[in-house]
Amino acid sequence: MRLHKNLCFTAIDSLNMIFNDGEYAGKVVEKALKRDKRWGARDRKFVAETIYDIVRWKRLYNEIAVTKDHYSRENLWKMFAVWATLKGIELPDWKYFENTPVRRIKGRFDEQQDIRKIKESIPDWMDEMAVKEIGEKVWATEIASMNQKAEVILRVNTLKIDISTLQKFLKKEEVDTETVRDHPTALRLVERKNVFLTEAFKRGYFEVQDASSQLVSPFLEVKPGMRVIDTCAGAGGKTLHLAAMMENKGQIIALDIYAGKLAQLKKRAKRAGAHNIEMRTIESTKVIKKLKESADAVLIDAPCSGIGVLKRNPDSKWKLQPEFIENIKKTQAEILDTYSQMVKVGGKMVYATCSILPSENQTQVKKFLESHKEFIFVKDKKVSPSKSGFDGFYMALLERTS
Repeated sequence: MRLHKNLCFTAIDSLNMIFNDGEYAGKVVEKALKRDKRWGARDRKFVAETIYDIVRWKRLYNEIAVTKDHYSRENLWKMFAVWATLKGIELPDWKYFENTPVRRIKGRFDEQQDIRKIKESIPDWMDEMAVKEIGEKVWATEIASMNQKAEVILRVNTLKIDISTLQKFLKKEEVDTETVRDHPTALRLVERKNVFLTEAFKRGYFEVQDASSQLVSPFLEVKPGMRVIDTCAGAGGKTLHLAAMMENKGQIIALDIYAGKLAQLKKRAKRAGAHNIEMRTIESTKVIKKLKESADAVLIDAPCSGIGVLKRNPDSKWKLQPEFIENIKKTQAEILDTYSQMVKVGGKMVYATCSILPSENQTQVKKFLESHKEFIFVKDKKVSPSKSGFDGFYMALLERTS
């Protein structure tokens, strides 16, 4: 592979924004890909994958480059040189790569393979916390899996199309897909492409949604005609899935504290042809009180550490702090206590997170049931990144009996 200056400069500029300006990698990559209209698919792929790779392996590359966790442009070029060398890419005769110790880089890489927190490129506190919660052996397997590149998974919008027809439609647009075992509405992209430019997307035939995330809405066991509340709807990936499962019959109330996210959901619902969704911003406790004991089913896709989705959001490793996790656990408990009031007797509730930490999952459910005798435990499901190949998720189904 031959390196091109304009692509490399884009990667360096982007890394500077992520490491020094605190910007989110996803948004930075999105901007980077619009930098030059002349770029082809291969150029865009290089830019996106290079940025994500260096973000994912920041600590390892920093250790090898001996840049002392300081991200000046000079040091970013040194980390870039480490990335290129380990990828087997020959460094061109540019001033940024003068005196790059290629053999030393390979040697230092080998030296780091026995130190998990450096080898897997994670903060000390995260490594220690995860070992304490799920054990060294399990954590080592899970973090290795989450350091792999995330696949692109689509969810077929069954309000408009079936899975085999969508596959054929996408094939005509030169997008090859394959089905995913045990995920009836999921299609995996054979080769990464910008699916948002396809006619199929514009027609609302699919949404991009990880396979594990697609398990959450079915776990609530909704049926057409029900009254369902999605309490932390956000931009509505799971809300739209619920609408499809309910065949547009009944009512879905999508709640969130952020009006901007619900505005995105409104646009997505229109494209998807989902007509049974009503959006309400939680501006005060009155919104919850008005819905007390009114829902057949309530989904709580709770805010969490996101430790199960590091594969998809590698920069969150560096943004997360232990204090945030302690605070989010309190928020989860409060949300469970408050939002569970909307479930009517005989109704069901799903509590879900994209975390693999028991303290955010089973422990929260156990504490909730101890103080809410009106609910019983029905079942739960843990999705392991290493076993599934997808994001890590947890979901528990509870039923209100009195």
